[in-house]
Amino acid sequence: MSLATPDPVQSSARKGRGARRAERSGTGGGLGPNAWLKVPYIERGVPSYDIASEEQLDRVMHAAERILAEIGIEFREDPETVERFRRVGGKVTQLTPESWNIKFEPGMIVELCKTAPERFTQYARNPANTVEIGGKATVFAPSYGSPFVMDLDKGRRYGTIEDFQNFIKLAQSSPWLHHSGGTICEPTDVPVNKRHLDMVYSHMRYSDRPFLGSITHQDRVTDTLDMCRILFGSDYLETHCVVMGNFNSTSPLVWDGVTTKGITRYAEANQGSILLPFLLGGAVAPLTMAGQVAQCVAESLVGVALTQIVRPGAPALLAGFLSSMSLRSGSPTFGTPEPALGSLVMGQISRRLKLPLRCAGNFSTSKMPDAQAMTQSMMSVMSAVQGGANYILHCAGFLDGLLSMSYEKFVLDTDLCGQLHSYLRGLDFSDDALAVDALAEGGPGVHLFSTQHVLKYYEKAYYDSEMDDNDTHETWFENGSVDAAARANKRWKDILNRYEAPHLDEGIDEALKEFIAKKKASMPDTWY
Repeated sequence: MSLATPDPVQSSARKGRGARRAERSGTGGGLGPNAWLKVPYIERGVPSYDIASEEQLDRVMHAAERILAEIGIEFREDPETVERFRRVGGKVTQLTPESWNIKFEPGMIVELCKTAPERFTQYARNPANTVEIGGKATVFAPSYGSPFVMDLDKGRRYGTIEDFQNFIKLAQSSPWLHHSGGTICEPTDVPVNKRHLDMVYSHMRYSDRPFLGSITHQDRVTDTLDMCRILFGSDYLETHCVVMGNFNSTSPLVWDGVTTKGITRYAEANQGSILLPFLLGGAVAPLTMAGQVAQCVAESLVGVALTQIVRPGAPALLAGFLSSMSLRSGSPTFGTPEPALGSLVMGQISRRLKLPLRCAGNFSTSKMPDAQAMTQSMMSVMSAVQGGANYILHCAGFLDGLLSMSYEKFVLDTDLCGQLHSYLRGLDFSDDALAVDALAEGGPGVHLFSTQHVLKYYEKAYYDSEMDDNDTHETWFENGSVDAAARANKRWKDILNRYEAPHLDEGIDEALKEFIAKKKASMPDTWY
C-alpha cells in the first residue's frame, strides 16, 4: 500500500487543532490499534481474480458490439450530443423531434475510449487525502441516493440536510473510507432546485476528502463547477480533477439529455465522470448475468466515449450496477451471488480496455442492520474487491435495497472496510514473517507469547475490529448481552459527539456562502 503524493493546493488544506488531536488519540477517526493501516487510498497488494477465459471475454465484447451496431443506443433531448456522435461516424436515425437512435460500427466506441486515462488523480482540498483511481488503486466511498434514513432510535424517515451532514461527518471520521461520496441521502427538507447547493457545500465544509458533485440538471452541474472554482481556484481545475459526477444511463439502451448534457459539462471542465448503467435483471436487462454484463459494457462505453469526444483525456470510469430479481415477487434483490460473478467479469473487461472501474459495494435488501444485511454486503463488496474495482461507491450505510441509509449499518460497514484494508494489503513472505527463528527461540512444546517475534508483531499482526465482540459468552452476558446493532448505535453517536470539522479558510468559506445565497435568491423554491 502507498500514500498518495501530496499536492499543495491552498491554505485551506490545513487541519485544525482538534483534527490533529483526534488523529493522535484515535478518537476522531477511530484509528485505535489499526492506525498502521490508514492510507488515503488502497494500493492493492493482492491480485485481482479472473473468472472468465479470454474466449469468454471475447464473446461478451462481441455481444456488446452487436448491441451497439445492430440495436443502437437511443439519445433524448440533446441534439448537440447526437451531432457529436454523427461527426465521428455514428449512424443516426431520428425517431421523434426529440429522440434519435445511433448505431456504431464494431470497434468504433472502443477506439473512441482509448484516450481516457487508465489511472488518474482526484485532488482533495487536504492534499493528504488526494486519491488515485485506476490501476491497482482502490477507493472506498459511502452509499449514495437514498430518500430515507433510519436508526434504531427514530426508525425509518425521510432524510434531511442534518442527516446528510451527519453522514458526511461519519465518513470524514472513518479512517477506512477515502472519499466523501455524493448524494449520501436526499435532504428532503430543502427545495429540489436548491438542495444541490447545500449538498456540495456540506462536502466542502465538513470533509476535506474528494467528493462527487451534482448531476441532476446542467445548471446544477454548472453550480458545482463554479463552487469548485471558488474552493480550488479556476486555473487549478484546468489541469486537476477535483470533482466527479455519477451519471446513470436510462436502461435499457438510453442516454437522456439531462445526463448527456451533464457529462458534457464535466468533461469540458476536465472533471471526472462515472458512466453507470443501473441494471435490474428481468426488468431493464436480461435475467442472465452474461447478458447483463454485455449490455452494461455497451451502455457504459458509450458514456465514456462521449467524454472523450468532448475532451480527449478527460477522466472517465467504466461502471456497472448489476442486480438480480426475486422472480416470485418482481422485487429487486441485492447482495446475491450472480451479480457478484458479473462484477468479477466487469473487472476483467475494464483491465482489457484499460479503463478504471466502479462496481458493487455493500449492497443489501435487509430492512435492519442484521445478519442478512452483512452477509449480503460481504457477498457484494468482496466481488468488487476481488474483481479489482477502483472506485467502490455504496461502501457504507446501504440498506433496504438502496431506499434507506442506516446510521448503524454505516459504522458496521466501515469496520468491514477496515478489514478489507488489511485483506488487500496482502501477506508478507519475508524471512522475518516466515518466523522460523521465532519457533527456534523456544523450541518444540514452548509457547511463543514472550518471544521477540510476538513482541514485534502483536500490534500489527491482525486487524482489531472496533465493532466485533470477541469475549467469552459469560463476559458478554455479564456486560449486558449487547448485540452488533446496539453496539453500532452507540458507536455512531460517539463519533458524531467527538466530530470536529476540518479547517477551511474563512475567506473561501464566506465566498462559498455568498455564492449559495445569491443563487438561492435568484429563483423561487420548487419541490419537484
